[in-house]
This record gives sequence, structure tokens and C-alpha cells, in this order.
Amino acid sequence: MALPDFLVIGVPKAGTTALHTALARHPGLFMSAVKEPKFFLTDGPPPPGVGPGDAETYREHVWRRADYEALFDGAPPGALRGEATPFYLYDLAAQRRIRDAAPGTKLIVSLRDPVERAHSNWTHLWSAGLEPIGDVIDACARERSRIAAGWAPFWHYVAIGRYGEQLRHLFALFPREQVLLFRYRDVVDRPADTLDRICAFLGVERGLITEIPRENVTAHPPETRRHEMLSQLVRLGDRYLGQRLTAPMERVLQRGGRARRPLTWAQRQELLSYFAADIALLQEVTEEDFSDWLRPRERSGGLVGSRPSGQRQARNGRPRRGTA
Repeated sequence: MALPDFLVIGVPKAGTTALHTALARHPGLFMSAVKEPKFFLTDGPPPPGVGPGDAETYREHVWRRADYEALFDGAPPGALRGEATPFYLYDLAAQRRIRDAAPGTKLIVSLRDPVERAHSNWTHLWSAGLEPIGDVIDACARERSRIAAGWAPFWHYVAIGRYGEQLRHLFALFPREQVLLFRYRDVVDRPADTLDRICAFLGVERGLITEIPRENVTAHPPETRRHEMLSQLVRLGDRYLGQRLTAPMERVLQRGGRARRPLTWAQRQELLSYFAADIALLQEVTEEDFSDWLRPRERSGGLVGSRPSGQRQARNGRPRRGTA
């Protein structure tokens, strides 16, 4: 059975796409050609798309076992096989499916400040014309109703960032030595060291890959009537035409957009209210200090696209499409 030897399981908007690209350059590792196959997210066909952009997301889902195994057919003899689907940590049922199908699989987790992660996630979708709410705080406030309606996980801006709950469940299924945990800031600030940590964890030669590619920064378009009209076309096209035809509209949407402005401290405090209790749990579960996430941001920017926020004083928002 050609199941993977390791998985990058979390989290979206924490550099997992760049990690996938970097690890694919190691001669002892083989990464699936499909970066995010999502195989363990379901027991069969994915559900019908409900949220804007969900139809394309589910069209990309590799759910048949034979198709999933075929992703690793090209692995050279002796190479370790891997893939990166950053929703596996968030989806507790996916964690159990991995344990049942491949209990010896090594798991890699990149964690990002949950407020920054939510803001980047929302900005990504706004910039793509898929997020209909032009304010990140208002969009987060709608999350429960969206989840109840069946919107895909990439819309779960808050819930994805509750890492304490997710890791507590993961460590009940897998021994801790089978899980490598690091921060997104390690990917940004210390790429060579981070890659060496991953290689040591996987048991392959260190020092062969030293760089993690920067991803394109997606511009953040202002909230205008033109943006609203184009976004409506993108959302309709995504459901009925597919990304091949909507991608040109997304590029038009982002023309003239600015880089993402950081949240104000007032905005950050409002979003932190969703995460404070879970950050305490995360520290308990990992025995590591994450208290810096409870303070104002010391800097902005990062590895994966930064985008802006049209701010209204104490709150704000707007983004584009993709995942990691």
C-alpha cells in the first residue's frame, strides 16, 4: 500500500505550501504532485459545496483510495512519501482516519498566531472575491452559522485556530515523538534550521535543503462597487464554471490593491477573545510558552502573502483565495 510515510497536517496560512515545495527538493523525500489531496477529510465523496468557492475546493479532493495511492507511485526506491493537507489537524475525524489507516505516519505541524492566521485566511478569500463580508471581525462573528450551513473548513477562521483542542485530541491518538511541532515564525526567520529539524525528524540527511520559497503576495483590493460586482461574478463562476475561467477575474480584482495592513490593537483584542482560553490549553498540552500571542503584534509581514484590511477604526477587513 502506497500510503504516505509523513504528513504536513497543519495549519492553513502557516507556510505549508512553501514547506511542501521545499521538501520536494530533497532527494530522500517524495511529495505528492497534488499538494493538498484532502484524502483523510472524508470516508467517501466530499459533500456538495455550500460556501462561495467550495465547489472548486471539493473538485480538487482526491477521495478514492486508488487515486490517492497513485499520487505516490512515482516515489524513487527508498524515498519517504509525503503530502501536505493543512486541514488534517483541524478535522478530528481526519486524525482518527490517519491513525486507523497509517498509525506509524509521522506528522508535521506548523502553528501560526491564531489572530494573524484568521486575518490572513480572511484576506486571502476577500482578495479572491470569494468572501462576501468586507470586515474580518464581522466575518468571524458569522462563523457559527456558516459552519452549521456546511461551509468548507477554509471559512472556519476562528475554529481552525484553536490548536489546543486539536493537539490534545492528536496526542491521545499518536505518541508525541511521532509529531513535530514548530511555529510559522521559525519557517520565516530560520528556514534552514527548520528544514534541518524536519529532516532529522524524518530520518533523512540534513543540510541538503536550506531555503523555503517565498510565495507571491496577493494584493488587497479596496472595498468598492467594482470589487463587489466582480466578486459576485467570481462566486457564480466558481460554482458553475471552475477556477480556470474565474482565475482571470481574480487577477483583475487584485489590480491596484495594497499590501495587507496589520490589525489595530483594538481589533486584535476583539479577535483574541475567541482564542485566549485555547491558548492557555495549548500551553498546558505542549508545555511551551505561547503567551506572546496574547500581546500586540511586534511586527507584520511573513513568508506567505500579506494583504491589507480596509479598516474602520476599531474593526476592519477584506481578502482572496487558496489555503496554506
